[in-house]
Amino acid sequence: MPSLDWKGKHAPIVAPAKLVVDSILYPGGQGYPKADPLGRLILGDNLAVMAALLPEFEGRINLIYADPPFYTNRKFKSRIGRGEDSRKPRDWKLGEGYHDAWPDLDSYLQFLYERLTLMHRLLAENGTLYLHLDWHADAYARLLLDEIFGSENLINEIIWAYHGPSPIRTAFNRKHDTILSYSKSKEYVFNADSVREPYHPNTVTTFRSSPKAGFGKVPDLARGKVPEDWWYFPVVARLHKERTGYPTQKPEALLERIILASSNKGDLVADFFCGSGTTPVAAARHGRKFIACDETFRAVHTTRTRLVDSSRKVFSLENASAAGGKFSRQQGRASTKVSRDGVRLVTSLEVDYWEIDPEWDGKIFRSAAQAQRHARSGELAFNMNIKTGRHPSVRFVTAQGSQFQLNV
Repeated sequence: MPSLDWKGKHAPIVAPAKLVVDSILYPGGQGYPKADPLGRLILGDNLAVMAALLPEFEGRINLIYADPPFYTNRKFKSRIGRGEDSRKPRDWKLGEGYHDAWPDLDSYLQFLYERLTLMHRLLAENGTLYLHLDWHADAYARLLLDEIFGSENLINEIIWAYHGPSPIRTAFNRKHDTILSYSKSKEYVFNADSVREPYHPNTVTTFRSSPKAGFGKVPDLARGKVPEDWWYFPVVARLHKERTGYPTQKPEALLERIILASSNKGDLVADFFCGSGTTPVAAARHGRKFIACDETFRAVHTTRTRLVDSSRKVFSLENASAAGGKFSRQQGRASTKVSRDGVRLVTSLEVDYWEIDPEWDGKIFRSAAQAQRHARSGELAFNMNIKTGRHPSVRFVTAQGSQFQLNV
């Protein structure tokens, strides 16, 4: 097979990160304080994080979904305002999202090649990798995956189609992404019955009206069909209940189809470019364990709040040794008032999220109660009813992305 070459191509050479458990979150207090985490959320460079995971997880991850930067050469902003009018983008409050800017194509290809190589090592023999890109780089990625996995292990080239406005006036509107799925062997997991969908009403009518339809092949109309390799799901901009404000967020229905098809309950699902956290949210909801990672605090915080709000599963938050910006300072004052009935946060800062450890041990923050600002109404509860011990501690995150801790 031909391979793709570029200036500076080399195999991954990376020192493993040191992964330190920063906190364990018990959404709504469920399982506090002894339940084991279902998943791991890690802040850090995914290359060093994957290297750190190899001793324990090489050949053991059942499904990997990868949604890396697309080589758009853009810098994406994140919406940090709450209760804003979604129809007035000029009034939105924005913060840093993530950068998808590269010196050249060679540097991008090396970035992708190193990470796909480690994903191949982490993937189980019956596992599947889904790589999500678009027209900017999907052709290059196909060649990289052929080299790493073997061209014979391509399962599908999936087209995700969607609608939306476009500034393009000199060509057809670009309204699809490409998802390449690869395995390490022919014995990969694929649960066809878990993703069946109803036949189109026209198909049902045709087969009911004529026994000769389908050239003699009569489908099980009641059971439904396995979807084709082109999928239509609305983009998150059209899904008001899912929107987090994080750029390029993927819809939950898209990840649910992938997770249900290519993993079983209790399996381990990983997303090393987790962004807004759609993969771990969908994995937890369907009884899968997860590892999620991103290098920006904004992404990890967005994922944390979504997991707290929707999955109701215990998970850990970890820091890689190379991760920066774990805590930062910001002007403003904050304090807490503790009573037998609970805790009240008093602050002049614009708080987006806060949580309570009823009995902090000085090492791992065990979050037993959480509150976050509502994305649409902008409301935030500043009182939480929870019984505390002798050493309660409170953490909170501002809309600008600064995290603080107050030991009461």
